[in-house]
Amino acid sequence: MKEIKKAKAIKTWQILPRLAVKGMANNGTAYYPYLAAGIFSVFTFFVFSSILHNDIVSTLPKSAYAWMFLSIGRVLLGIILLPFLFYTNSFLMKRRKKEIGLYNILGLEKKHIGVMLFVESILTYAAAMGIGVISGLVLAKLLFLLLLRMTGLSVDAEFTFSLSAVGETAAFFFWVYAMNFVSNLVQVGMSRPTELLSGGKKGEKEPRFLWLWALLGAAALGFGYKLAIGSEADSMIFINFFFAIFWVVAGTYLLFTSGSVAFLKLLKMKKKFYYKPSNFITVSGMLYRMKKNAASLVNICIFSTMVMITLVCTLSLYLGLDGMMDFSFPFDINVYLQEIRHQEGDVERKAGELAEKYGVEIENYLTYERITLLYGKDGEDFGLASGEESVGSSRLTGDYQVNIFLEEDYNRMEGRNLALGEREVAIFSSGRDYGYGRAVFFGKKMKVKEEPETLRIAPKSENNAHDGQFYLVVKDEAAREELVKDWAEKNGVEDVKGLMDDRYRMVRLNVAGEERAREAFGQEFRSWCVDELGCVRADDNISTRLEWKSMYGGLLFIGILFSIVFLMCLLLIMYYKQIAEGYEDQGAFEIMQKVGMSDREIRGTIRRQILLVFFVPVLGAAMHTCAGLAMVGKIFEVLGFFDMELLKMCAVGIMLVFAGVYGGSYAATAKTYYGIVSR
Repeated sequence: MKEIKKAKAIKTWQILPRLAVKGMANNGTAYYPYLAAGIFSVFTFFVFSSILHNDIVSTLPKSAYAWMFLSIGRVLLGIILLPFLFYTNSFLMKRRKKEIGLYNILGLEKKHIGVMLFVESILTYAAAMGIGVISGLVLAKLLFLLLLRMTGLSVDAEFTFSLSAVGETAAFFFWVYAMNFVSNLVQVGMSRPTELLSGGKKGEKEPRFLWLWALLGAAALGFGYKLAIGSEADSMIFINFFFAIFWVVAGTYLLFTSGSVAFLKLLKMKKKFYYKPSNFITVSGMLYRMKKNAASLVNICIFSTMVMITLVCTLSLYLGLDGMMDFSFPFDINVYLQEIRHQEGDVERKAGELAEKYGVEIENYLTYERITLLYGKDGEDFGLASGEESVGSSRLTGDYQVNIFLEEDYNRMEGRNLALGEREVAIFSSGRDYGYGRAVFFGKKMKVKEEPETLRIAPKSENNAHDGQFYLVVKDEAAREELVKDWAEKNGVEDVKGLMDDRYRMVRLNVAGEERAREAFGQEFRSWCVDELGCVRADDNISTRLEWKSMYGGLLFIGILFSIVFLMCLLLIMYYKQIAEGYEDQGAFEIMQKVGMSDREIRGTIRRQILLVFFVPVLGAAMHTCAGLAMVGKIFEVLGFFDMELLKMCAVGIMLVFAGVYGGSYAATAKTYYGIVSR
């Protein structure tokens, strides 16, 4: 007898792996998307790790920003993929509970089911790692070259295979699949066979205190929108950004789980509306679906928002990057000379020599003299800055920089004949227009004769509120000296002569030619100015632009990959939701047919319900995106991006394209739904 039991036990253990493989094959509609999610997740994580472990990224000039953003991106990617794979696993287990319950009733013990789940987890992990890593090896070099291209780094670099990247990827996903396996064991171990048989039909319960949570959801969403729309481009903008995200996500969750149910119950209370055949079936079906599936609709809404916001930011930065750099660095070279006029000739001669040496051409060569003072501003009144440091500090900080230069320099630069009278000035703002007929400096009134629309030395944007400057043109040296004396007296600076001597003779120029020749010109010219000429400061904006391109190129690369990740997550959630509802609605189809509804009426009713359920999250995502654009625009202003029209156009284009992709994805997954329901 014991030998028979032992033989049966051995046979049972031998059959478990086959049951695991057969269960995976029989549940292909649920298992294959889960496997695809794992493969895609491994592929993405492996690509990030491979590029990070490539020595060339850390050794190439100006690659530090790209490496830093990739490191941050990999951490964020892990944070996103962990709950996503856990979420898709929960869908899978929900679908398989009935099958596992049958195994339990037919004689398999919980330990046998645990072994079967273990084999499934091992097979899934091995398949995801194998296919994901092989796909990564095939495409990682292509993505690596794309990164180099977007960051402006050398495209001659070679991509090398990294065992460390494979090891890190294997370790990360081992723990992910291990946590999913443990979660599955807990669910099966704590459930009775009857609960497992009906577990696939178990949905979210209606929340208690429904109306209270609905009101709190509306309040949270409104507060999040207020933060997003009302934030200013200041030091708190990034903190407000995260708080706005928190309140919008919380509000979305509460409105979908409680607010939607409360609204449908309100419709149900309207007897004349509710007791009409089409309204009765639609509202009842919607009420059931919203109670049961609100949590998954929240995920669809949030992932849709993440896809759209990420794509809008990525596309806007990509299209507006050159404009950002042109605004922040209008000249390739800036040289700050002390007031020693013969140096101008030395600078011009050296620029000509180096231009000939490197085969480049000097363009837009400008010189002028300026003194920069820092003022607080209230309307037309310029006074003490609100945040001065002590007088003895190296730099006073204030509200606005006012760059003062002479009429003769202005006329030479602009090719004009501006004739200022006594107590007259011209004023140009690099941000919002000054807009007043006079300017008052510590109580002394000066008439604003003209406010030029453009200035060759300074780009202008109405949205440049973060770092706006004023350029003040005065009649002559005496007028400028009077302004400097008044400023020194009010700020407690005794050495007025030293302050006057601290003015700069600016030399600014652009260089046209091949990129590497321009870069070599800028580096040698800057070194000569600082080391040999002894100028106060020299800016090589050619190299600085390349650093910016590297920094934003890394961001763009991550933005593209993350957009694909978010879209993949969204499509899989939609697919699983259609499958889950398809199996649940099989019984509903039969009941509707038995009470006399035609197949056409049934399909029309369910189509309306599904369309409403699936497109309400997209409507919510569009609202979130529109509200978020205000904050994105303010953050972009801090980064030096001022083309709000481009941002809006990108947003409209992305939302239209996303609506098309979402609609196509819905139609494709809906076919699976109708195929399941009509069996």
